[in-house]
This record gives sequence, C-alpha cells and structure tokens, in this order.
Amino acid sequence: MARTRRAPSTPEHGVNPFADVADMASRDAHGVPGDLLEGYLEELDEVSTTGRPLRPDQLRARREVGTRAAERGVSLHGVIDLHLSATWLAWRSLSGVRQATGADAVRAAGEAVFKAADVAVTAIAEGYEEAQRWAVRQEESFRREFVDDLLDGRNLGQLAERAERFGLRLAGSNVVAAVRSTRPVVDGGEVARAVETSLGLRVDFRDVLVTTKDGLLICVTPDARPDVPDEFVRQVGAALGPDTTWRVGLGRAHSGPGGVVRSFEQARYALDLAERLGLPGRLHKAVDLLVYQVLLRDSAALQDLVSVVLQPLRTARGGPEPLLETLAAYFANGHVAAACARELHLGVRTVTYRLQRVAELTGYSVDDPAQALSLQVAVLGAKLLDWPG
Repeated sequence: MARTRRAPSTPEHGVNPFADVADMASRDAHGVPGDLLEGYLEELDEVSTTGRPLRPDQLRARREVGTRAAERGVSLHGVIDLHLSATWLAWRSLSGVRQATGADAVRAAGEAVFKAADVAVTAIAEGYEEAQRWAVRQEESFRREFVDDLLDGRNLGQLAERAERFGLRLAGSNVVAAVRSTRPVVDGGEVARAVETSLGLRVDFRDVLVTTKDGLLICVTPDARPDVPDEFVRQVGAALGPDTTWRVGLGRAHSGPGGVVRSFEQARYALDLAERLGLPGRLHKAVDLLVYQVLLRDSAALQDLVSVVLQPLRTARGGPEPLLETLAAYFANGHVAAACARELHLGVRTVTYRLQRVAELTGYSVDDPAQALSLQVAVLGAKLLDWPG
C-alpha cells in the first residue's frame, strides 16, 4: 500500500519550525528512530539561507550517525529513508525557502538544500559501511582466536560456551578432516571460501566448521554426520582442480572440547604418514593407519628389523631402491606380479627376477607367508625410517 505523505504547514512566527518533523519522518520511514536526525534539520536550515555546502564537522556528524545506526541494527535503507523524508517534510519550513522572494531564490535554496542532502546521505553511508567493516573484522578476529584455541587445545574451559557462537556443539563427539595441498590454503582465501560455500549448499551446515590452520584446510563435523567428510573431500577436489596435488587426513571421533584437538592431531599425523609412505588415494583415515603407529612406537626394534632383513640389498647392482620399490608395489597389489608390473611399467619377468634376487640376497622369499610378512613390515619400516637414506 502506498504511503500517504503530508508536509507540515508553514510555521507561525516564534514557533519551532521543526518540532514535529522528526516524528513525522520517523513514521514515514517505518519507525526508524527520529533521534538519528540530531542536528540535520538545523544544518539544512543554515544551508538554505547561506547556500554554502555542509562543513567538514557537519559531515563528520553524519558519518557518526551512520555508525550509530549500524551499531543499533537500523538498516542503511532505513536511516537514508529517514533523512530523505525529513528533507522534504522540512522543505516548506526552511528559513531560506520561507524568506525567498522569487522563483530564482527558491530554486537557489532548493539546489543548495538537495546538494546538502546528497552529501549528507553519502556521509551516512560511509559511516555505516565502515561500522559494518569493523564489525566483520572484529568477528573474524574472534573467530580466528577461537579456531586457534580449539585446534591448539588452549582455554578448554571456555571453549564450549564460545563454540555456540560459531554453531559448534563440543559436548558431543566430533571428527576433524585436514587437507594439505601444494597450494597452501589461507584464511578467507578463494579455496576456503569456495569449499565453505559449496559445502553449505549441499549438506545441513549446522554444527559444521570450515576453517584454516597452518596452511591446512580444516573441517570439524559431528561424528553423527558421516556424509560431511565425504562431501568435504568432493568440494575440496572441485575447488583445487585437477592440477593440484592434495591429500585429506581424517582423525578419529572424540568428545568434549579437548576431543577436537585430538582428532586434529590424528588428522595431521595421518597426512604425514600417507606422505612418507606414498599411500595411494586422497582420503587417509587415522583409524586405518593404527598399525603404522604400532610400528613406530618401538622405533629401535623397527630399525633392527630393517637392518637385519634389508641390509643385504645394499649390495645389489643399482642399489637397494629398485628392489624396495618392487617389493612395495608387489605387496600393495595383493602379491600379484602382473598387477605389480603394470603399476611399475615393467615386464612380469623383470618383477619376478627382482623378487628372486631379493630372496637370494636376504634369504627371505615372498612365497613363504612368514618370510613375506617380515619383508612387508621391513619395507614399511624402511619408508617410515627413510631407509636407506
């Protein structure tokens, strides 16, 4: 329905010409507080008589009005509507208009007043937008501080309450996925924004946090949402593109504020192990890599195993690396020589020869189950210990 606008009548001598304008403008602007007009009508009245533009201090006052409006939750459209309504409502009461003696004088007053209204509205918008930018920067700072505390395990006693502000519930069980790529992901960067936006469009984004830490892209999600990590991986692939090398480590589920940092540490450890071992695939789950942690818990015993089983390979022509590579591919392909040969782009005869050569040098044959197990664990240990480097 169209608004009915009625201008105030011309005031009588000795009466405040703007007494009712603020209230009328507030109603016309759908209830925007009239106190945001403080000083504005008097400024217009001065401009109407002098023809001079608004002074710098008057423009600063309008910028401050814009800032106050943003802080009070008044929309920018609303505060501008209030000022423009006040401008036309006060028009007939302005001194320069009432005292004008001809059309030229009225026209001059009108030009000055509406130029002043134009720059006043611009100043209001500047103040409003600056307040909005400051609020965004402050919120980003709060979020960054919260994320750092969450993933570093600091201030655990306050994390649960702070987490609610960012839509997380730390009382339940959560898992953390961490992405490492050849293109480090920065907070607020293109990749992080694209993944967060796309993920939010495809899954229920409640209780999910997408952020960054130390160049990693992080996703924290409830354990009860198994769809989120898989969708997160898909969106990471779409954002990074086919030319970028990347992996995802997925921690195990843990509850409570300290559970997130534990899952994050496991996700990073899974990434480290996957890179050291050259594991295939994009997604590496900490729960699937527990055997490697068992091996590394007794590094001295692992070193002994590698030395006893693999040390003779140092005498091989061309060094131990080709034989180690063949063993790793053979075990990774289910002890199938043909599949191993395809992966290494070799002939099956070459693979068979190399396996025979390993047996000759070490005394361990891949055809004997017990000896094959020792060889496989020793090869894994070599990768974990960077042997023979």
